[in-house]
Amino acid sequence: MKNKRLLIPAALIAVIFIGACNKGNSGSFGENENFGKDASYALGMSIGAGYRDNMISNGIIPNLDELLKGIKDGLSGEETRFNTDKAEEIINTAFSAILEERNAGLIQQEIDFLAGNAKKPGIKITPSGLQYEILIEANGPRPSINDRVQVHYEGRLAGGMLFSTSYDYGEPVIFALNQVIPGWSEGLQLMSVGSKYRFFIPSEIGYGSSGEGPIPPYATLVFVVELLGIL
Repeated sequence: MKNKRLLIPAALIAVIFIGACNKGNSGSFGENENFGKDASYALGMSIGAGYRDNMISNGIIPNLDELLKGIKDGLSGEETRFNTDKAEEIINTAFSAILEERNAGLIQQEIDFLAGNAKKPGIKITPSGLQYEILIEANGPRPSINDRVQVHYEGRLAGGMLFSTSYDYGEPVIFALNQVIPGWSEGLQLMSVGSKYRFFIPSEIGYGSSGEGPIPPYATLVFVVELLGIL
């Protein structure tokens, strides 16, 4: 039974918690045990297991004794250590500290990767920080920021994970240069039709501190791009 997730309706949990924490509630917990000992334990177990994975994945390791005390005080309707505004402030401060610590590591990883990559033979760097490598150079025309282009591409994270590729679609993609991330629009304007480049796009001209989809915050993106045409 250890690996089987118990599912409790979110509405039921909301009713229990909101009702219990409402100071105007005329009832109190502990007067009757109409839910039953085993059912009460099962409910607590399910709530705990449901939140556990989310907490761990977000780097939240709370003091278990204090967590349980806070739940008990909130459910009992007795006077709590903080009012709701203060509690929210404390939670937000703790989340901000965790996020700042995590981001510091990601930022340093990106700095180290780009510094090392810049030393490799054939790597060129633009003023924005875009790094690129010419794989195939051609003599065709170059697109401008208002052009639409046709390309084949493969996108990976700096660690090598593939997150997107046009080759899986079976045909090239078409888009306007002014509708993509700055690193793409800048890089493609360096290329002539028929060229093939590899771009190393820093997060500052990519998806920044928030990331998007499979792309995490502060991620350097590595794209191999073939410019097939200007439309």
